[in-house]
Amino acid sequence: MNQTQVKQIMQRATERCRENGVRFTDKRQSILSLLLRSSAPLSAYEIVDQYREETGESIQGMSVYRMLDFLVENGLAHKLVSANKFVACSHIACHHDHEIPQFLICEGCGTVKEIAVKSEVVKTLRKGAADVGWQLRSPALELPGLCDRCAA
Repeated sequence: MNQTQVKQIMQRATERCRENGVRFTDKRQSILSLLLRSSAPLSAYEIVDQYREETGESIQGMSVYRMLDFLVENGLAHKLVSANKFVACSHIACHHDHEIPQFLICEGCGTVKEIAVKSEVVKTLRKGAADVGWQLRSPALELPGLCDRCAA
């Protein structure tokens, strides 16, 4: 992602936070910017290391987890539960309602692509789980596979 795209997305993220009445602090912005510029999902401790490299400042892992929780709660990032890593939401700059995210995770290079799942699919999954006495904690799906580059 180039600098112009990152800047546009960051402006939209700032607007969304303002609209939601939440503070989008400089550090929260820095964490989102790191996620946006990363070609792969990042763990909290990878973010700690990259933040220190970029700013020369230390940041505690627990602080990064709190900032990541903020980003997830406000629809700016997603947690990949299977890997305990985080990615920026690919729809931050959109002005439409979002469907349920589905993550395609390349087992070769670790690249993640976010696509949408129709709400009917999630309703079917929830019902199937409920029929056997389970409750889904998250409607997000994580599907391992291979990207075109790794499949070749």
